[in-house]
Amino acid sequence: MIISRTPVRVSFCGGGTDVDWFASSEPNGGMVTSLALDRHIHVTVNRRFDDRVRVSYSSMELVDDFEDLEHELVREAMRMTGITSGVEITTIADIPSRGTGLGSSSAVTVGLLNALHRFAGRVASPEQLADEACRIEIDVLGQPIGRQDQYAAAYGGVNSITFGPDGVGVNPLQISPYVINRLSEEFTLVFTGTSRSASEVLSEAPEDPADKLARLRAIREQADEARGMLESGDLGALGALIGDAWDSKRGISHGVSSDEIDTLHDRIMTMGATGAKLLGAGGGGFFLVHGKGGLRDSLAELGLENRIIPLDVDGEGSVIIHED
Repeated sequence: MIISRTPVRVSFCGGGTDVDWFASSEPNGGMVTSLALDRHIHVTVNRRFDDRVRVSYSSMELVDDFEDLEHELVREAMRMTGITSGVEITTIADIPSRGTGLGSSSAVTVGLLNALHRFAGRVASPEQLADEACRIEIDVLGQPIGRQDQYAAAYGGVNSITFGPDGVGVNPLQISPYVINRLSEEFTLVFTGTSRSASEVLSEAPEDPADKLARLRAIREQADEARGMLESGDLGALGALIGDAWDSKRGISHGVSSDEIDTLHDRIMTMGATGAKLLGAGGGGFFLVHGKGGLRDSLAELGLENRIIPLDVDGEGSVIIHED
């Protein structure tokens, strides 16, 4: 049995500039400043007695031919790694695995590839895992998403990730253990109680394409600013910046926000938050919130629907935690 563990991610600034059309056309390309969160997708791969394929996730599939699998990510990861029969595959998520804004679908893909490669006796590098995950999700399945999620999941840590015609670059930020601890103390994830597919939101046409481009350029600059604030430990300024990032992002299309999300955002801000932004493409999932003092105690009073998670960092990326 092989078990892989792969983190989801939290993006401070830059989300949306990692899509190919923007990254390849802008002089400076795209850029995202993000971290891998200490919440994981676990994938197990175990040999079967027969040649059938069994896949267990929120549903269960048992097929004679892997081509008949409805789970597209599993099917294409099997095809890419050459493990196409005689296995049982299970995915287990620490948090809801779709529509949370944490890049969980890409974490599933990276974790699947890592476990299947190891099952085949190969060791795949983070770069290989991220590249193959992008090929599956973007090139094969045609999803209108960017490339940040796959690289954050594969590499782990806190990074500035750049995107351009020449490829993707992952640049680990130089952050002290003291600042890492402060990230966990001052930043909190708040669940909105709703979720929505990133592909759906990203597929929506903007009312004003020129305005969308201007907003994405501003978001790209914010990613650069966020990198400097993290490395200098100016988390208060970073908290205010993610509020600016939310203002830039929510005007891109109607699907990014809603009346319910705006109401929750306003309530969070009245509790004393420095800044808050919805993670991922929008439409639901988690808010990233910054605030000092007793803000987290206040956020806990929002109710069970709005569960909260501290911003703890995963420094390893996708790893194999069991092999026999």
